[in-house]
Amino acid sequence: MKPAFAPSAANQENRQTIRNQIRIARRAIPTETQKQVAQEAASRLMDIIYQRQAKHVALYLTSDGELDTQPLIETLWQAGINVYLPRLHPFSRGNLLFFKYHPTSHLIQNRLKIWEPKLNIIEMILPQELDVIITPLVAFDEQGNRMGMGGGYYDRCLNDWQLRGKPYPIGYAHDCQRVTALPTEHWDVPLPLIVTPSATHPA
Repeated sequence: MKPAFAPSAANQENRQTIRNQIRIARRAIPTETQKQVAQEAASRLMDIIYQRQAKHVALYLTSDGELDTQPLIETLWQAGINVYLPRLHPFSRGNLLFFKYHPTSHLIQNRLKIWEPKLNIIEMILPQELDVIITPLVAFDEQGNRMGMGGGYYDRCLNDWQLRGKPYPIGYAHDCQRVTALPTEHWDVPLPLIVTPSATHPA
């Protein structure tokens, strides 16, 4: 019997090819361009956050050429909006926990070499208490399909968001991460919106 998150061999190969191509493309974006597009994307996404009157927003710290979230984080702080970061669940493998992120928060590097907040129950928020969750992605298509790094963390976190109505998920990416169509699996959670520096893509 196949595990719940076990893509077919053909799908897995197609996914990895797309991941490799997109990661190379976004790493090739010059530093000055990265700074400019990060500001443009942050402005575009803040308009949506204000429209949704969001007070609790989860996002992530960028790496590997991802669209820089730091300008967005600083704008959220300035607006008095609570910011949260994910960390790997210490006891439930494949799942995420979310903790409040302050300018003085102490971060540690996890086993995936990603910076995450320390485990502090006082700072934790349940996913259903978040208003918006800004998700990382490697690639997306016009149907709102999202391809991550393959761990399924955000798919697990968002698998019933529509039943609860929260947290509202928004993808965040460079324009070069858009593809015509992605290979999908039954557990993939499409996104209602993906924000890039130049456009907002509805599903």
